[in-house]
Amino acid sequence: MNKQEKKAEATNIEPTLHVGKSGIDVVVEELKIQLKNRNMIKVKMLKSAFIETGKKELAEKLADLSNSELIEVRGNTAVFCRKR
Repeated sequence: MNKQEKKAEATNIEPTLHVGKSGIDVVVEELKIQLKNRNMIKVKMLKSAFIETGKKELAEKLADLSNSELIEVRGNTAVFCRKR
């Protein structure tokens, strides 16, 4: 499945994780657990989460820490997929 197909599939997914002012450190383990059970996860980021850094940088860091692939960042939502 290429990146374009993954983006299309992600439109039907509801966010299951929320990143708040506590940052991404508290959601890394939960993201890993959810990626074991599902192929794709959508994460909603509150505005207070990316005050110091940008949305894209925050999402890329979360992808690195969770060993997942960042599919896209749209608005305040990021989509992650299990690495193959």
